[in-house]
Amino acid sequence: MEDRDTFLKEFRGETLGTVSAQSSPDELFQNQTIRPIFKLQNDLFVAVFINYINKNKRDFYSYSVEKKLQTIENSIQKDIKFRNSLKGIVMGLFTLDEYDTYIQNSSNLNKRMMNLLIERLKSQVQLFEVESDSK
Repeated sequence: MEDRDTFLKEFRGETLGTVSAQSSPDELFQNQTIRPIFKLQNDLFVAVFINYINKNKRDFYSYSVEKKLQTIENSIQKDIKFRNSLKGIVMGLFTLDEYDTYIQNSSNLNKRMMNLLIERLKSQVQLFEVESDSK
């Protein structure tokens, strides 16, 4: 398992965001683990969201930008199955130690993950302007 953990850390890359002696354990986990995974998995998150809107929100492409932003947020916050699949995309790239850290405070870390993901997708809303053929 050490080989897997070493591979994952090298594959994901460096810490993203600020880490200092004053950083909380959750903030450390966010910047050392979650943000690098999000950066690595960004294209997959975009593709997964496009698939989600194509299957569940067919009129999404006709929404105003404001309504699109609200739909991104609501989809992740309120659709439990969708949210769980997004968490799985992240958790699959945890090392064993990171998973141990995660399960000790999963509620707060899940909130951080989903809020970061909502902001990430909202910042790329222009990618959701035209209906995609990936149905």
